[in-house]
This record gives sequence, structure tokens and C-alpha cells, in this order.
Amino acid sequence: MTRARPVIAIDGPVSAGKSTVARRLAEVLGFEYVNTGAMYRAVAVAARAAGIGDDDPDAEKKLDALLGKARIEFSGGRIMLDGRDISAEVGAPEIGESASRLSTLGAVRARMRELQRAAGARGGVVMEGRDIGTAIFPDAEFKFFLDASAEVRAERRYQELAARGAAITREEVLAQLRERDRRDRGRELAPLKAAPDAIAVDASRMSVEEIVALMVRRVSARVGAA
Repeated sequence: MTRARPVIAIDGPVSAGKSTVARRLAEVLGFEYVNTGAMYRAVAVAARAAGIGDDDPDAEKKLDALLGKARIEFSGGRIMLDGRDISAEVGAPEIGESASRLSTLGAVRARMRELQRAAGARGGVVMEGRDIGTAIFPDAEFKFFLDASAEVRAERRYQELAARGAAITREEVLAQLRERDRRDRGRELAPLKAAPDAIAVDASRMSVEEIVALMVRRVSARVGAA
């Protein structure tokens, strides 16, 4: 498929800084930013509103029917579910945990794959998530895998939660993060891993601006040589 402008895929584990980096990179390049993790969290919000629990034995069947009718959209940087702004809800820790568990269901991933591919079909997007460069856009013109040590990522996540007033310890955040990593990397459908042709970026000791500058150089070098 030939696109007028490229798709830039940024994958990596939870709290590696993907959202911040992707949003800033999109601003610099004048591209659209697509946060696929927020899509999965929107599914978790929809599931809770419909009374579908993560451990419901019929969760996949119920969610398949629910997602056939639900409208998940991005508008002006806001996340909308059936026309309702749920941007404030999707950041809650329990929603993130629920989204991680629901993302292992085939029906959920199939629907999200449709939405994500449609969002990036024309190119000119920076899309971040867990499987963008491997499952959603394996033909993306640019692929990055952003990572950092578990301890660095846990500290970032702890600071975010503490700023929101969450009653949680650093140790609890680290334990939850390691469980998320285990689930994301070990799931049968589209597990978290770097695409063979992805550019690895260690964010442990780099600032957001340094990472964005590195990505801009990589993109500019290839586009300029085309």
C-alpha cells in the first residue's frame, strides 16, 4: 500500500513514556497522534458500564456484541465513548488493569485492530501501543521500540499516581508493572515484542526532547533520502 505520508509506530511496555513521546513527535512533524492504549481503556470503561467483569466467563461474547455497537473516537485530544467524553476515566489505575486483561481477548483485539488500521490508513500518524509495528502496521515506514528498566518505569508511574492522590506505594506499583509486563509479553495474541526492523530506544536516561530529536533525525534522514 502506498501512503502519501508515513506511519510511525512506537511500541513498548507500560510507562516507558510512549504517550508523551508520541504526542510530542506528532506535534513536531505535524502528524496525527493515535494512542491505542486509550482505545483499550475505553473498552474497559464500556465493559464496566455494561456490567461485564474481567473474570466473566462470557466476557468475550458479551464484548463482541457490545463493541459492534459502541463508538470509540478521538476528538481534539479527547477520548469519546458513544459521544461521551471519558478522558478523565481512562487514566484510573483500575481501568488500566482491566484494559490489560481484556486486551487478551480475541474479539477485543479484532475490533481494536479494525479501528487502529482505519485511523492510520492514510498515513501521517504517530501511533503508539504494544503491537503497532508487529500486528497493526507491520508495513509501517518507521518503527521504534521504546523501553526502560522496570524500576525507572515504576518510579514514573508512581509519581503520576501520587500526583493524582492515589494511595499506593512504590513497591505496589513495581509489582503491578511487572505483572503487566508478564501479561503483555506472554499473551497468545499479538504479544509485546519489538519488530525485527524496529529501532530500539532506551528511555532510562534520556529526556523526552532527546528521544523526540533522535526520532526526528531518523525520520528526516530516510525521508530526505527518498
